[in-house]
Amino acid sequence: QLVLKIQEIFDSKRGKKRVKLLGPAGREAPPMKGETSGNESDMENQPKSRHRCLLQVQSASKRNPHYQTLEKDLIELQEQQLFELFVVVSLHKKASDMTYTPQIIQQFPSKPEHPFRQSKDTEERLKVIPKFCFPDPKDWFPASDLKSETFSFVLTGEDGSRWFGYCKKLLPEGKGKRLPEVYCIVSRLGCFNLFSKILDEVEKRREMSPALVHPFMRSVMEAPFPAPGRTITVRSFLPGAGNEVMELCRPLDSRLEHVDFECLFKCLSVSHTIRVFASLLLERRVIFVADNLSTLSKCGHAAVATLYPFTWQHTYIPVLPTSMIDIACSPTPFLIGILSCSLPQLQDLPIEEVLIVDLCADKFLQEVSDEDEILPHKLQAALVQILEERSEIMLHEQSDTQGDMPLNSLVSEAFVQFFVEIVGHYSLHMNVTEKGEWVFQREVFRKSHASRNVRHFLHFFMETQMFAGFIQDRELRKNVVKGLFEVRALEYLESIPETEPTGMNKILRSLAPNLGFFPVGSKMKFLQKK
Repeated sequence: QLVLKIQEIFDSKRGKKRVKLLGPAGREAPPMKGETSGNESDMENQPKSRHRCLLQVQSASKRNPHYQTLEKDLIELQEQQLFELFVVVSLHKKASDMTYTPQIIQQFPSKPEHPFRQSKDTEERLKVIPKFCFPDPKDWFPASDLKSETFSFVLTGEDGSRWFGYCKKLLPEGKGKRLPEVYCIVSRLGCFNLFSKILDEVEKRREMSPALVHPFMRSVMEAPFPAPGRTITVRSFLPGAGNEVMELCRPLDSRLEHVDFECLFKCLSVSHTIRVFASLLLERRVIFVADNLSTLSKCGHAAVATLYPFTWQHTYIPVLPTSMIDIACSPTPFLIGILSCSLPQLQDLPIEEVLIVDLCADKFLQEVSDEDEILPHKLQAALVQILEERSEIMLHEQSDTQGDMPLNSLVSEAFVQFFVEIVGHYSLHMNVTEKGEWVFQREVFRKSHASRNVRHFLHFFMETQMFAGFIQDRELRKNVVKGLFEVRALEYLESIPETEPTGMNKILRSLAPNLGFFPVGSKMKFLQKK
């Protein structure tokens, strides 16, 4: 019912302009009345501000051959251990210094006897972990009471690989005023809830004795890597309680394991959320500003999650340490978050063409000013309506299903449908060469959409690294993942009304579920099985 409601809203806003199916001879179906054939005249009569979009996309860094995709990451991780490193970080001040410096006071596994065995990239990431645990060390003072805070950060290597840092900041056991500590687990796996549970267990053991932490983390590290939907058990000894068994489970849908859309919508209006989304789609520079670490990390992860089935390929730092704020001057695309206390330093930097978002005040401190003109207007209107009416839609869905309808599911389905409307027909334009290689027909794909606004948007979007990574993953076809997007895309193609006298759609529907391929003209084209 939820999916049907979302599709209904998109149908009402979109109208009759949909994808043009190819005829039996591989020709495009005739354009709908009132539409151009989709040639370069699409670019005429467009606002000048829109032409800046392509220039900004093309001026970004050269395409990275190591494209990151969620599916590829998950497959590569299947033989990995659950985490790379666990550290406890505290603040220290030398007699000659006026400010505190974060330092690692406990580490597991312990530092290797031969550090040269680690890659230079790994060493560099290890050096900066304390800074990310305490991005604001100068603002801390001893306190007798402190509410614990959970947050996360992301470290990106030279090869594009990412390490996730899961942190818990709290006061150590003791009396009187004392400085906080941060427990941090560094993993290649993006799964916030799973590691939050481990951090709770670490906190319980460290309160008894720091010596109990190493045996417990060793048990966790030796546990098998859990596949999505699977549960693993970790056995450890706890004084006074004997042997304990802890179960760790990964959700079946890994996309939303560390995402909290509720926090994003508490901070930003729907209108501002859509403008941030549009800026990220064109791989611009975006900076979030907030008072606390938890808000920054939650909103950063939520913003990136709206891009599914595409993956952000550039610099992504949910919480940027004050000492590294010069990164904001980078000419390449980024999504970074900074604490409000660092805002004066940020405003002194010579940064242009950037969207600065104040999450606490729900306003833009700096913008390019064309953010509301990037997306196709009708599809943007549908997305806005769904997000504005999310409470009513969820309430109606709960009354029909007699159960809770999580906000994450509704928001995810809304953004997936947006992408289905724009690129859901990509599989119709995957050709097989004589060598058996898959090749994407770029221009035919773009021109096959009946909406001039969508074709205009694709003209820009298809130049991004996000789109290049999406297509490369499907051209290589090393992994055919039946994710939510592929399922919705197939449903979309099946719903296109038959306009060809040969009944081409009947052929597509009869062949696709059984073979995973379908013929168009003399070519064999791929369509993901439902």
